[in-house]
Amino acid sequence: MRTFGFSEFLFILEAAKWTVALSMIAFTGGAIGGLVIALSRTSESRLGQMLAGGFIQLFQGTPLLLQLFLVFFGAPVLGMNINPWIAAGVALILNSSAFLGQIWRGCIEAIPSGQWEAASALNLRYVPRMRYVILPQAFKIAVAPTVGYMVQIIKGTSLAAIIGFAEVTRSGQIINNATFQPLIVFSVVAAIYFVLCWPLSLLAARMERRQAVAMAP
Repeated sequence: MRTFGFSEFLFILEAAKWTVALSMIAFTGGAIGGLVIALSRTSESRLGQMLAGGFIQLFQGTPLLLQLFLVFFGAPVLGMNINPWIAAGVALILNSSAFLGQIWRGCIEAIPSGQWEAASALNLRYVPRMRYVILPQAFKIAVAPTVGYMVQIIKGTSLAAIIGFAEVTRSGQIINNATFQPLIVFSVVAAIYFVLCWPLSLLAARMERRQAVAMAP
């Protein structure tokens, strides 16, 4: 058994880059998927609305941990061998797509009906109506909750440790198994997550305050 020291701290800290990388992958992929989901939910297609609604219900109604298990252990059953990195990325992208899609759907529907009516009066079809009238306004509303949700993505990456992905939590488990000093080890892990999440939380709160002031009568 060895004592927790600076080298152990560096080992955990270095793993933070994988937490950040996985978070960026989850957010980027989730943003693309979320936009598709949000547009489908607000489209004129009944089928698109139903499919997007089912996707949201599926991934919001099941734990992220279970989704990680299904991707990681289910892929080999289907003949696809994937490593923890890919499994974690796929599961987090799907999960983030559902939540971001729901957030952005609400932002789109928050646009006053007068804007929709004005776009219809200009005889704009769905795509140009969304592109030129609705989405630019919805984007301003969506920034604050989107930044806030990024905190949840970062914290959600900790669950990837259960399938062996070596991010901050998994690195902490490895060091704890070697030092048997869980209080120190996981205090360091918690501190790293706090440093990653706290600035985003402050930024989201600041954006919400500015948005509230801008929208005040």
